[in-house]
Amino acid sequence: MSKSIYVGNLSWNVTDEDLMSFASRFGKVESARVITDAATGRSRGFGFLDVADQDAESMIAAMNGAVVDGRTIQVNLARERGERSGRPRRQRY
Repeated sequence: MSKSIYVGNLSWNVTDEDLMSFASRFGKVESARVITDAATGRSRGFGFLDVADQDAESMIAAMNGAVVDGRTIQVNLARERGERSGRPRRQRY
């Protein structure tokens, strides 16, 4: 089983491979993906890692506050899509 970790405040230059390479120093990473804008293909400045359950907490603690490509990243356990907070989306007619 794996857990998903949110990685925020990434530089727009960071790729999936960069994120995988960085995170692999702290534990077993199953996959890494930087989220991109569908229209422009440009990074949205955050991504997700799928990691082994037993490595998740130690990886979060080790990576949170680290500097990647000149930016201090924010790392925490990813929330399920249904758990997102914020204002409700406007209904379209």
